[in-house]
Amino acid sequence: MKKAYLNWSSGKDAALALYKLQQENEFSVEKLVTTVNTDFNRISMHGIRADLLTKQAENIVLPLHQIKLDGEISMAQYTEVMEMETNKLLKEGFTHSVFGDIFLEDLKRYREKHLEEIGLQAVFPLWKENTKNLLEEFINLGFKAIVVCVNANKLDSSFCGRILDQNFLNDLPKDVDPCGENGEFHTFVSDGPIFKEPINFKIGEMVERSYKPAKESEDNCFSDDQKSWDTNFVYCDLLLE
Repeated sequence: MKKAYLNWSSGKDAALALYKLQQENEFSVEKLVTTVNTDFNRISMHGIRADLLTKQAENIVLPLHQIKLDGEISMAQYTEVMEMETNKLLKEGFTHSVFGDIFLEDLKRYREKHLEEIGLQAVFPLWKENTKNLLEEFINLGFKAIVVCVNANKLDSSFCGRILDQNFLNDLPKDVDPCGENGEFHTFVSDGPIFKEPINFKIGEMVERSYKPAKESEDNCFSDDQKSWDTNFVYCDLLLE
């Protein structure tokens, strides 16, 4: 089988992508790779504490490779760090890099372009799947997840801290993607068929954060629309029990 690592965000899409590949015989996923914000020692964007990330890897029974990123990193610096880290993985014999992306074409092209330059191939197990069907499949498979971050310009703060279930899906506004593929919300997965046992956690405080749009280079995979509204977020802190 082809040796692959999974770009692990701690959330539902990465978990479902891993599950699907584990049901097949084409790829051997042998490592989780996660970017961590060194300013807060948390997973980038999702805001999950590093100890919860470590517990996920332990319960999925896969080694964890953390990529440390400064909170104010530019796109050019990000690209440089990612190339350095992926080169390490290439030297370990990895040939494929797995992502949970579903339909963001610009992001897919960005990932493929930079990986091809290094000598790795990108894999997208969920690509172009119906996002409502994917979320329902995720729930029906027995995965357990909680919403840990919402884009305050797209979702009311009451959605943050909710369990990802059919009621959550039913309550989503019509203009919000069922999987939050446009960045509307992010999740933390605590149990499911890829875990040897559930992760016990408790809910901490809710925090609202606003960010200034980053000054990016021309080699940016994000559209102007995304940069204009992805600045205000509500986070639900989780604490390992």
